[in-house]
This record gives sequence, C-alpha cells and structure tokens, in this order.
Amino acid sequence: MKPHRHLTRTRPELLAIPPALSQGLFTRHGEPRTYRQSAQVYDALSRGKDYAAAAARLHELVQRLTPRASSLLDVACGTGRHLEYLKAHYHVEGFDLSPEMLEIARKRCPDTPLHAANFQDFELGRVFDVVTCLFGAIGYAKTVENLERAIQCMARHVGGGGMLIVEPWVTPERYLADRIVFDTVNDPDLKVARIYVSRREGRLSTYDIEFLVATQAGVTHFSEHEQLGLFSREEYLAALHGAGLTVTEEDAEGLFGYGLFVGVKLV
Repeated sequence: MKPHRHLTRTRPELLAIPPALSQGLFTRHGEPRTYRQSAQVYDALSRGKDYAAAAARLHELVQRLTPRASSLLDVACGTGRHLEYLKAHYHVEGFDLSPEMLEIARKRCPDTPLHAANFQDFELGRVFDVVTCLFGAIGYAKTVENLERAIQCMARHVGGGGMLIVEPWVTPERYLADRIVFDTVNDPDLKVARIYVSRREGRLSTYDIEFLVATQAGVTHFSEHEQLGLFSREEYLAALHGAGLTVTEEDAEGLFGYGLFVGVKLV
C-alpha cells in the first residue's frame, strides 16, 4: 500500500460557487430544497467547467491506485456530467436527492441506474470498487456530525480494496465572504442572470441567489437559498479515518480547485 501522499500545490483563497447537489420544495429533514427551479439552467451556467478533463484525471487516478476497478458509484451526481464520461470506463451508478437534477441526468445517461437518495443514510445493498463525491457536494452535510455520517455511509458501499474519492468543499480559511457574484448565459434562445453575495454564518457558507431566466415562453424570476458547511482538512481526514478508510492520497488542487481526498478500504 502506498503511503499517504500530500501534494503541496496551493491555490489562493477561493470565492466558491455552490456545487451541483440539491438536498431535492423541502427535503426530508424539513429544509428548503435548492435547485428545484435552477436545475434547468444549471448546465448552461456551468459551461466553464471541463467535466471531460476532470473525468479523465479521475480515471487516471483510479487506474494508478486500483487498476482492476470496474464499478463506480457517483454520490450526489447532479445532472450526470461526471457519469457521462466515466461510464466509458466503468459500470456506473449515481444518486441525488433532487428529482429535477435526476430528470436531466436520466436523459443524459439513459442506460445508467440512477437513484433518489440522501447521502447521509442511503443503502443500495451492494458495494462498488470506487465511490465518488465530487465538486464540493459534501459541503451540503453542513455539520461535522452529518459529514461523519455521510462518509460512513459512503464507506459502507466501498468494497474491499476499493476507494472513496471525496472532492471537499472550501475550507474555512479559503472561503471569501461578502463578494458579489454575477453570472450570465447569453444564448439565442436562453438568457440567464444569476446574482448573489457570498456570506458566512459561523461554519456555514450561505447564498441567497436571485435568478432571471428568459426563454421564448417569457421571463421568470425566482430565488434559492443554499448553505454548505465549511470543514477543515483535519475534519475531513478524521471522518475518513473514522469510517475505517486509509487516506493514501491528498491533493490540494483536486479536479476543480477544491482539493481531493482518497480513502482506501483495506482488504
């Protein structure tokens, strides 16, 4: 087993854009559901993200550490952008709590099993060679207790010798609060404006996001509220170790600048 590799590449503090997970009007825990309306414009707003390159890097990592891996579960798969590319290499499955996101993912990956589930307490009844939770979606755990619960649940779905790959959300010291963010889409048949101010409430990054969306059907306005937990590197490592995983690799940059942790379940 290779020793824990801590790659020392660094990045400036991040102004974080909320990732693609909806935790599904209200969640089962009674919280307002995000992405209920914005799911239909999420991919248009995310065109700057190179999912093909991210999936290729992920595949290279898996092949280097677990070359015999053949099955992969993507936790909080959103609209299926990672699965779209990873399915060329693995028998893939995914899940998300948002029915709107899953509807898009099913169109993108019609032959891929996709499930509605919460990453804190899901049970699929089988294990995978690789389990991923990418693009900072783990931040929707919000609390350290929920982070640990989610990591434990993911680890239970990793087979012996397999790995859990977590792309963390922004750490407290790298988060930039009180920044004004304005994103747009200017397609012939779709115009979108998304504007918000990044806020911090204790250990939570908080966003009250306003959308204007114009199509040939007319112009709509809606608002969405998001909160993601700001966990430290040490809290991520403790959650992985507490779930019985050996952290063999850590990358400060990761796929989209948030970092990357690789936890292996020893045989």
